[in-house]
Amino acid sequence: MKKRTRVLALTVAVAMSASLLAGCSSSAQQGEAAASSEAPASTTAAADGEEDNIIRVGVVCSMTGGSAIYGEGAQNAIAMAVEEINAGDSGYKIEIVNGGKVADDAKDAKQAMNAYNKVMADSPEGIVGSFFSSVTLPMAEQASKDGMLLLATGATNADVTLKGDTIFRNCFIDPYQGKMAALFAKDKGFTKAAVIYAKDDDYSNGLKDAFIENCEANGIEVAYTGECMSTDTDFSSQAAQAVASGAELLYYPCFLDTVPLLVGAARNAGFTGAIMGGDAWDGSDTTGLAAQFEDCYFTNHYSSEDTAPAVQNFVQKYTEKYGTESLNACAALYYDAMYMLVQAAENAGGTDTASLVKGMTGMSFTGVDGNITLDENGDAIKSIAVNTYVDGAVKWTETLGSDGKVVSKAE
Repeated sequence: MKKRTRVLALTVAVAMSASLLAGCSSSAQQGEAAASSEAPASTTAAADGEEDNIIRVGVVCSMTGGSAIYGEGAQNAIAMAVEEINAGDSGYKIEIVNGGKVADDAKDAKQAMNAYNKVMADSPEGIVGSFFSSVTLPMAEQASKDGMLLLATGATNADVTLKGDTIFRNCFIDPYQGKMAALFAKDKGFTKAAVIYAKDDDYSNGLKDAFIENCEANGIEVAYTGECMSTDTDFSSQAAQAVASGAELLYYPCFLDTVPLLVGAARNAGFTGAIMGGDAWDGSDTTGLAAQFEDCYFTNHYSSEDTAPAVQNFVQKYTEKYGTESLNACAALYYDAMYMLVQAAENAGGTDTASLVKGMTGMSFTGVDGNITLDENGDAIKSIAVNTYVDGAVKWTETLGSDGKVVSKAE
């Protein structure tokens, strides 16, 4: 039912929004400029109404709380990408508004809107973020109303891009990720699965629904479905019921801060089968739990062990600058997002929001996260990596194509 037919109306709306924003935020911009010495003079925006080669970008991610490791990766990755782009010969440069800093959504919907409004006050031409579906959904809705381009990164909920014509993402969507997990289970010969999911989280619900639907379609019995909250720390009851169900695979589509607790609880309850999650497992702390994480898997946007030149170049540069602790898929997605904005400007020949939206529409892009094609909804059609753990360390096991078949595998 999407979405690309209102180009003229969108252009007018963007122009009006930009005019209004310029009128109400000029003093705030001056204050930011005076307060920050980080942005080089070469990235100063052109005068009102004057087109330039600078793409002004607002960035939102979780910088505090249990998921702050994602925000750290995002901040590092955009800094590295912007440095490369601004020193390159594309003809375009990027300026990160908000003094070059990622605005903190704190993995909270209300705080996400505060972060969105904060970067909007600095008159960006596009916004990148966020990594979480629950905080990106309200931002996407508002961005659509504002005629603002929003390029979501890890927000995999299917509804994100349906909010409007200016919303895109470079990650896969929940139905696709849940389907791939079910096809992985089928390929491994599992016939009975259990699911524990966070009922208060959009991401968790989306993966749960897709996994169960595709298990049933592929002859895998879902013998137990248990609920928890995203803030829970005790999973002993659900783990015991998963064991009692006779499941061979336990699917836990929740975020990294609770993954060690769930894995530990499942193993302590006597669950000896495989445990699997989604991309939100990336960065989970396995300290002291190496044995428990054996035979655990998660789907992800890329693997740092992929031998593709784009991946290895990114991994090498990132590791040299920042180490490996925050070298996660979130960092890779934010890094690629910067280059996608440049390609959008190249495609459409301009850096204003309407041009970026036009250039992003239907884009084919190759980056750290592989070959990406944006479909009619602005969703990324791409391969999906499956990782496992060896001695507590993440190891790539295989990459699946969109049909669920293995396209490459670790030796």
